[in-house]
Amino acid sequence: MFNKMTLDDIDVQGKKVLMRVDFNVPLNESMQITDDSRIVASLPSIRRVLEQGGRLILCSHFGRPKGEPKQEFSLLPAAHRLTELLDKPVSLMPDSIGPEVMLKTELLKDGELLLLENTRFHKGEEKNDPDYAAALSRLADVYVNDAFGSAHRAHASTEGVARLLQPAVAGYLMARELEYLGNAIANPKRPFYAVLGGAKISGKIDVIRNLLEKVDGILLGGAMTFTFDAFEKLQIGESLVEQERLEMAGELLSLFQNARAKVLLPSDYVAADRFAEDAATRVVKRGAVPEGWRGLDIGPETAARYAELLTGAGTVVWNGPMGVFEMAPFSEGTRKVAQALATATERGAVTVIGGGDSAAAISLFGLSDKVSHVSTGGGASLEFLEGKELPGVKVLTERN
Repeated sequence: MFNKMTLDDIDVQGKKVLMRVDFNVPLNESMQITDDSRIVASLPSIRRVLEQGGRLILCSHFGRPKGEPKQEFSLLPAAHRLTELLDKPVSLMPDSIGPEVMLKTELLKDGELLLLENTRFHKGEEKNDPDYAAALSRLADVYVNDAFGSAHRAHASTEGVARLLQPAVAGYLMARELEYLGNAIANPKRPFYAVLGGAKISGKIDVIRNLLEKVDGILLGGAMTFTFDAFEKLQIGESLVEQERLEMAGELLSLFQNARAKVLLPSDYVAADRFAEDAATRVVKRGAVPEGWRGLDIGPETAARYAELLTGAGTVVWNGPMGVFEMAPFSEGTRKVAQALATATERGAVTVIGGGDSAAAISLFGLSDKVSHVSTGGGASLEFLEGKELPGVKVLTERN
């Protein structure tokens, strides 16, 4: 699954190393980082380069500044946090390319580092512009991609520069992500279950199709299940439905009947009279959501059934919450799944959390360190599970 060169395959002593990291972290209104897990995840690769005497140049995107410099999308908070974590100064450059940046990189000494400003301040980043990629490549001798969360994007700093700056190798985080996800799909310990949730069926169609013949069971939750219910003309009240995906839901239901995997839909839901934390709630059977009410979580019967299966699993991949876990009355289904994965891990299962909302949920419940691996890339892990080749991985130098 993974035959690319990694940091362990190269000597960085005295070399300028351009490392793509993923510092696209959440900030509060005071511009303070509220979750530094992506920065922390990059530390092993960063420390390895510094300890080996490399001259490290970090680059990352942050937010969606649409190709223009905007102060609210500066990487300054990330530079401050990295300074604290490394206990050494991390200078933030005013740009990611240009004469001043070039000069600063030339003055770097062994074991020193700097952080380039947001790559998306240039329109050439998301367009994978050859000129912008070439300007980045001129800053360094070797390239390291440790930004799994951006590996599904063919951007200048993830794909274009790697074509010009060889060897282009995977950092430790990238290698770990691919190892866990790759082994889960290619060589799973059985029984192998996929837990898929979230709001929309459209975001999970390709994942479901790809996993139907690979896993032993698919456990579905979240609002996307109401699109299946709507196709079968069940009573769903005001629950969220993708009307334009009803035909697709019907096709998937037909596929489920003859697939290798046993596909489970919720048998009950927690319904509410409105979308609010203080809403009135009740547990209802599938197909019995009252008019004016909406399903916002899987019910206790479904949660118990899913938990029983998952605690006996050999491998589990989880992508997407079971309900509106951010609101206490509708968090229990997702919590039960997270706790079941923690129990399964303790019993020897390999449990992989596919980033995004699933990672946020398991962190909220304090169980991130109780599972095998929590991905830093929601979109990238989703595309990997769909069976797609990630551009930021494909371009890396083959080990042989």
